[in-house]
Amino acid sequence: MIITRDPALTPVIAKVQAGERLSFAEGMTLYHTPDLNALMRLSNLVRERLHGDKTYFVHSMRLEFTNICYVGCTFCAFAAHKGEDRAWDYDEAAVVEHVRSRYEPGLTELHMSSGHHPNRPWSFYPNMVRQLKANFPDLQVKAFTAAEIEHLSKISKKPTLDVLRELMEAGLSAMPGGGAEIFADRVRLQVAKNKVKADKWLQIHREAHGLGMRTNATMLYGHIETLEERLDHMDRLRNLQSETGGFHAFIPLAFQPMGNSLAQNLGKTDYTTGLDDLRNLAVSRIYLDNFPHIKGYWVMIGSELTQVSLDWGVSDVDGTIVEEHIAHAAGATSPLGLSKARMIRMIQQAGRVPVLRDAYYNELEVYPARSDVAAD
Repeated sequence: MIITRDPALTPVIAKVQAGERLSFAEGMTLYHTPDLNALMRLSNLVRERLHGDKTYFVHSMRLEFTNICYVGCTFCAFAAHKGEDRAWDYDEAAVVEHVRSRYEPGLTELHMSSGHHPNRPWSFYPNMVRQLKANFPDLQVKAFTAAEIEHLSKISKKPTLDVLRELMEAGLSAMPGGGAEIFADRVRLQVAKNKVKADKWLQIHREAHGLGMRTNATMLYGHIETLEERLDHMDRLRNLQSETGGFHAFIPLAFQPMGNSLAQNLGKTDYTTGLDDLRNLAVSRIYLDNFPHIKGYWVMIGSELTQVSLDWGVSDVDGTIVEEHIAHAAGATSPLGLSKARMIRMIQQAGRVPVLRDAYYNELEVYPARSDVAAD
């Protein structure tokens, strides 16, 4: 029984405990309640109803095969123009060699997302996936955000559905959730006006789900969006999930305020607060009642707060990653990657049960929960 000192939260708690769907207005009550203890307990109730103490992670590698991009998102510090000293652009052989040089035993997932390259032909992308599967047949390739799929549709002059189908035939296993940013037009025009539109992002994921591919969904928060716009973003995702059931996880991404024009124009040098991060995760766990997992992305909120988030609705902490560059280009202070042993300890120290998964959320190994694990 969850008791609250906020009268407005009492009927919301009753609906969640009864397993009923919240309205938009009730979702806003979650964002505005001063009773954070009740909010935490309510989100943990939903989390444990779905997964008990299990907390999932994947042994993964991140690869950004190019940072060359013409889109010009104002929140981005990763993109470079062709010819810049800091630009990189791997061909198919270099991608395979990069993976080979960093490959670790037990690695199951390769997560790739990169810039919108202005010159690479369409054939490069399915060929790259084929080469990766030929050289690493057990590696599950999770690649190409909906924004990238739209870009590939343009350069190939093929419908996005055909692009997805051909990439799957080449060996693509899953799609990441990037490119969503914030769906609200007011915000999107200011942060990503040249990127895939909200309705098209949703359409591409609908098409992927129709082909049997499971995907993730993200939301970039902590910049110019309102709380109502955050919840509107979640509401659109919840509606699509009710239609298709194709999302694995929702991943709130905390805005990183370094090296991008949006932060400079706002005069913003501070990161999102831990309280904002935790509240956002809790609201998403409660409101997105049809999403299996809410992911605490340790790269952007740090491993310590990620541990705390396991009591605020989070049931997945992403993966080992090996080497991440997009968030770090914008000022992320976390390590580039974490070892498998460190991931397990991080979860155990929070009193939860670590579960090693693959890109499909198949459980590969369940580790014991240990309260006596020493802190790092």
